[in-house]
Amino acid sequence: MMAIIGTLVVLVCVTGGYLLSHGHLLALWQPYELLIIGGGALGAFLIANPASIVKQSFMGALGLVKGPTYKQQDYIDLLSLLYDIFSVARKEGLLGLEQHIEEPHNSSIFTAYPRLVREHHLIEFLTDCLRLMVSGSMNAHELEPLLDFELETHHREAEAPALAVAKVADALPGFGIVAAVLGIVTTMSQLTGDTSRIGEHIAGALVGTFLGILLCYGFIGPLASAMENRVQEDSRAFECVKVALIANLRGYNPKVAVEFARKSLSAQARPSFGDFETHLKESHAGAGR
Repeated sequence: MMAIIGTLVVLVCVTGGYLLSHGHLLALWQPYELLIIGGGALGAFLIANPASIVKQSFMGALGLVKGPTYKQQDYIDLLSLLYDIFSVARKEGLLGLEQHIEEPHNSSIFTAYPRLVREHHLIEFLTDCLRLMVSGSMNAHELEPLLDFELETHHREAEAPALAVAKVADALPGFGIVAAVLGIVTTMSQLTGDTSRIGEHIAGALVGTFLGILLCYGFIGPLASAMENRVQEDSRAFECVKVALIANLRGYNPKVAVEFARKSLSAQARPSFGDFETHLKESHAGAGR
């Protein structure tokens, strides 16, 4: 929603200021300049990136309209899932988790949270970490740097589409100059013709520079930043899992480990502990019925 609002603000303020200064809006309509700038930027984007990054970039841009991947209820569900996992491990031992982590889609623990089960990357990260714990081959001090490395790798891969879009934004002013130069070339070739139209051609050429800069700083650059912020926001769920697992492995009881995980979330995404406890009681009451 904020992306749409921001786009409208840019359009209204730029065009509004231009019109209030007695500009003519039709003078900005230069389809051939747009073709040069947009087509050149798109072609460069396709040359520079593999098909997977291109697809993820378009999906990431469209995903900004849908809102955050993980909402507050998802964080409550995640904390509850971690609490259930740690409770089973405390009662039955870590080996009691083996059947759940091998087939999470058939596990009574995981399927109690259907929204989270659909988050393939998050569940895969959680089950991989639990496998390391079940194997008993690592203590908390050995596991933590391994999880940090895993999170860094995941974050770098998730951030690649945003970086690719940012590079396109950086190239747009250059393509604007290309469009402007080609417009001047066209103007110069018509000096022997109707001189009354020379001003129009020069204005059209300058619009190319204007469009390249506007697209860079008004639209594509902010879009790349928004995609990068979304990656950082989504990574909080993974960080939450890491903190909870390390706390549990260090011997903290399930409730304390989950509270550590809750505090690792940002203030914006962090549910209150009362919300978590209420949800926990309701889910356990439903299981009892």
